[in-house]
Amino acid sequence: MDVIVAIDCMGGDHGAHVTVPAVLQYLAKDPQSAFILVGRQPAIESELARHHARPSARLRIRHAAEVVEMDEQPASALRGKKDSSMRAAIDLVKKEEAQACVSAGNTGALMAISRFVLKTLPGIDRPAIATILPTLKGHTCMLDLGANVDCTAEHLLQFAIMGSELVASLDAKAQPSVGLLNIGEEDIKGSEIVKRAGELLRASDLNFHGNVEGDDIYKGTTDVVVCDGFVGNVALKASEGLAQMLATSLREEFGRNLLTRLAGLVASPVIRHFKRRVDHRRYNGATLIGLRGIVIKSHGSADVFAFGFAIERAVEEARGGVLRHIEERMSHIQQTAA
Repeated sequence: MDVIVAIDCMGGDHGAHVTVPAVLQYLAKDPQSAFILVGRQPAIESELARHHARPSARLRIRHAAEVVEMDEQPASALRGKKDSSMRAAIDLVKKEEAQACVSAGNTGALMAISRFVLKTLPGIDRPAIATILPTLKGHTCMLDLGANVDCTAEHLLQFAIMGSELVASLDAKAQPSVGLLNIGEEDIKGSEIVKRAGELLRASDLNFHGNVEGDDIYKGTTDVVVCDGFVGNVALKASEGLAQMLATSLREEFGRNLLTRLAGLVASPVIRHFKRRVDHRRYNGATLIGLRGIVIKSHGSADVFAFGFAIERAVEEARGGVLRHIEERMSHIQQTAA
């Protein structure tokens, strides 16, 4: 076993009914992985029994009596629930009993607890939320998606470094291209912070493409797209809303009358391929990057299929040595600056 992942089994909208079967499915396809199921033991054992499974050397249970609710305040979860499944899973990463943690729970609480328990990597001021998005050319990594509303130019530079190392580790790209999300491609556009960040990025040894606009995200203009958490979260939620609107409108149009239903039947192979290509579940799992440990945030409403991709993301990051690569890059930058 080369990777052990701690799973917050109680987090998310569905809890153990999704997390446990997702782990069992992943275990079947990856013989080198192992898992620690964290949460209320009776609920976990009941779900295992439902799938005719039991604990083993590759599948252990760590009991945690408390659960962080989806609408709970981060400060309350941090101070008042020290035996929550979320806290216990992160503690396992801190103690190096697991190489990564996956949770579908409360995002704010997960970030607050992770930052308190794990701390940030040397040279990193703030962790960010990074995720992979589909593009016309494959996929791109975008950060920050909501962890940091107010950022300095230096923070944006750090996000670029972390995103670049994440892509380099997972996609085996020596010099991933980096774009700075702005309201125009010209250097003179944007806020003073964004313009200053552009100067820092041009002076760095990153493969800085320059400013990119919103439509460049899904064109796949760059491998990494950097922005502050306010802009990133708005862009992400707007994209999700557009995708839902298009899917609903398409169903309505094909169901309008007999002729359109027949047209839909003829077009069904193309539609299925399109849905598979842009299926958001295949991109489930955002990285809380910049911490001294790998923490993956699954969407709260994820089903078994989607949660499996969050698990896969955690395993890939652990095997890819993402944390080591970020530390090495930051150490090099600090030595150069000195």
